[in-house]
Amino acid sequence: MASVKLDLAPLRQAAAWHWAEYAFWLMPVLAYFAFGENLSLLSQIAIAALFCLSLDLILGYAGIVSLGHAAFFGLGAYAAGLLAKYGWGDPLLGLAGAAAFAAAAGFVTSFLVLRGSDLTRLMVTLGVAMMLFEAANKLTDFTGGVDGLQGVEVKPVLGMFGFDLYGKTAYWYSLAVLFVMFWLARRLVHSPFGLSLRGIRQNVGRMPAIGAPVNGRLVVIYTIGAAYAGVAGGLLTQTTQFVSLDVLSFSRSAELLLILVLGGTGRLYGALIGSMVFMAAHHFLSDINPQYWQFWLGAALVVIVLFARDGIMGLLGKLPVPGRKPS
Repeated sequence: MASVKLDLAPLRQAAAWHWAEYAFWLMPVLAYFAFGENLSLLSQIAIAALFCLSLDLILGYAGIVSLGHAAFFGLGAYAAGLLAKYGWGDPLLGLAGAAAFAAAAGFVTSFLVLRGSDLTRLMVTLGVAMMLFEAANKLTDFTGGVDGLQGVEVKPVLGMFGFDLYGKTAYWYSLAVLFVMFWLARRLVHSPFGLSLRGIRQNVGRMPAIGAPVNGRLVVIYTIGAAYAGVAGGLLTQTTQFVSLDVLSFSRSAELLLILVLGGTGRLYGALIGSMVFMAAHHFLSDINPQYWQFWLGAALVVIVLFARDGIMGLLGKLPVPGRKPS
């Protein structure tokens, strides 16, 4: 039997950083100086972007639809909170614990989620999230229930940078974690493993014919996506030093899916840009019109979807770029 060699040159070319990416990652640095009075909002945007990135890994690249992704976000938040409450307040240790706990839950539930069609996956993910929400509500000795988990004491980052009232440390810490996790995700999706995930999403029936273990790959990416969501939840806990029951709510999962569709699935940067646009619109519209801000936000989202079917990234992809050949 003849061996099949994979040409990795296109993957290496796609993995090369573009000048627009460098410009994009300069924006958070400029935002620190331009919006220094809103560092708390900027930190929340970075955390939401990481959370949305976790969903993009499983939905945009593997085609796994989920309406309960907040389950892993909440597990990571509670894991980091409980570690900090009981004396393990090192931030990096807390993130590692949050990632491990969420990844373990993702691995266990993946065998349920991957059974059946997309509708079955929606119901299973939603069911798992609802069970965890009720469990957190009942286990008041551990989670605090509706009052939330209090007494979270997070130590300085690297033993030097304490979390201040102005949110400077929280912002740079959240941004650094987001960049590292994004870099790892970018390497992942531009690897042969990531290429196989795209093949599974596009035509799952043909992938076994070329020797790709479909279920195994889906279990791995679902576990990785859960770990990413856990890190995002741990970041939220550490930057606010509080965990509310809302981290496991259905509305958080639904909002996450909306943000990803807004930014564009299967792009990575779609998760980041969608989070920036949604969170900024949420903040400013609620300030302008506290009673009807959801109406205007909904109208803006409808307009974007009508004129950008592939999200904001799809719309940006249609713009003329110097040096790029027209398709």
